[in-house]
Amino acid sequence: MTTCNHNLFVALRAAFPADLAATAIEVADGPGAGAHYSWADLERGTAMLANLLHSLGLPAGSRVAVQTEKSVEALMLYLAVLRAGYVFLPLNTAYQAAEIGYFIGNAEPAVVVCAPKNFAWVSRIAFSAGTGHVFTLGEARDGTLLERAAAMPDQHAPAVVQADDLAAILYTSGTTGRSKGAMLSHGNLLSNALTLKDHWGWQPDDVLIHALPIFHVHGLFVASHGALLNGSKMVWFGKFDPKAAIARMAGATVMMGVPTLYVRMLAEPTLTREAVTTMRLFISGSAPLLVETFDSWTARTGHVLLERYGMSETVMLTSNPCRPQHGPRRRGTVGPALPGVQLRVIDDTGAACPADSIGHIQVRGPNVFAGYWRLPEKTAEEFTTDAQGQKWFKTGDVGKVEADGYVTIVGRSKDLIISGGYNIYPAEIEGFLNDMPGVAESAVIGVPHPDFGEGVVAVVVAQPGATLAPAAMIGQLKASIANFKVPKHLFVVDDLPRNAMGKVQKNLLRDQHQGLFG
Repeated sequence: MTTCNHNLFVALRAAFPADLAATAIEVADGPGAGAHYSWADLERGTAMLANLLHSLGLPAGSRVAVQTEKSVEALMLYLAVLRAGYVFLPLNTAYQAAEIGYFIGNAEPAVVVCAPKNFAWVSRIAFSAGTGHVFTLGEARDGTLLERAAAMPDQHAPAVVQADDLAAILYTSGTTGRSKGAMLSHGNLLSNALTLKDHWGWQPDDVLIHALPIFHVHGLFVASHGALLNGSKMVWFGKFDPKAAIARMAGATVMMGVPTLYVRMLAEPTLTREAVTTMRLFISGSAPLLVETFDSWTARTGHVLLERYGMSETVMLTSNPCRPQHGPRRRGTVGPALPGVQLRVIDDTGAACPADSIGHIQVRGPNVFAGYWRLPEKTAEEFTTDAQGQKWFKTGDVGKVEADGYVTIVGRSKDLIISGGYNIYPAEIEGFLNDMPGVAESAVIGVPHPDFGEGVVAVVVAQPGATLAPAAMIGQLKASIANFKVPKHLFVVDDLPRNAMGKVQKNLLRDQHQGLFG
């Protein structure tokens, strides 16, 4: 009787091209600039790292926590953890000691891999928490991990796993409250990767510009899985440089980025239609895309950005169409739900919202996670069961679905402002502010108010060279929206606080203006 192996690595490995000597990854910058890794290199490297992990005698289901700079070897380590049947735990490179202490204490990894420069303090935290093994991995192919792996065999039979076995734990970005570990299975990740391969029309000759970090869904799962599952070459940037990325578009076909990357490239005179002649698809996600960026990109390049929507807990949920016959890429929306994903919008009573009405977004599908690591009560809170006994995940996002299925995200339910008993959605006000001359971007928040419960506050960034008049802007808003939605204060700042993936951290703005109304 043949055992079916649902290991995600097996599916990715099966997609490697027949010519294993062909280039899989070309390093575009950093210490290894110009290096070429073949598909055979990925096969051998992941085998040696998987054998090293097996040699440690780790218990089944062991977590491997990784906080290193982006490198091809770091990607190989992720693939090796899958291959060996363990659980990968990527950690943002910006995290400091207190944050790392929380994640290691919460996940209890058997193995921790860190940058050589951080070994002293990371190992102290890890060993204190009971971690058995701490290795280092540097950008320049240095560190104890590769030294130990070099002595290992370069052949390895992938561990046999079930589709619902845990593949990765991703801690939510923590823009509000304590980060929670979203548990993603091999089946969750593979189902989504297969759906995106078809939906985004991956072609045999596609070449991906990989300029995203690999501690996050977007870079690690969406981008890397997409290229690997298609047997496509990646042009690998350790750090994003807009001019360098534009220069490498000649001969590439696909790029994925957060909105900030597209804004930075638009500031480069070298971004022209000629520079993107061979490009087929530009994808944007992980943070809202401003309409101005969407329009400017089309005007400059002739390409229409494809915006999509996903979460750490679900990978991708919706996407604007890739192929013209499936519909237009509509600015301000994240497109219809992906095949296999069910998405609904409900009101505060749990009733379905009519088309184009704002409510709470809930989803279900093979890509939706099982729950939060060691938080059964929180997991139970975040799921709801309908009359047919089907479980739906409460995304925490607020939005609407148009009659033809296109989804628009209005904001986070946690960002909802209730002022004088009225519900106020920040994204609506931000839309008006962002359309005003001289405004680069804005964030609208609610802070405690003695009379209204919450008072509306706007924080605005001016375009370079522009001067903004807060009183005049508030006057414009009064002529456009209901008075209860108009900010009581408007501040002009140099920039908005963001996390590593470009999301505005409204919790920091709320903290900053907490005492504004006494």
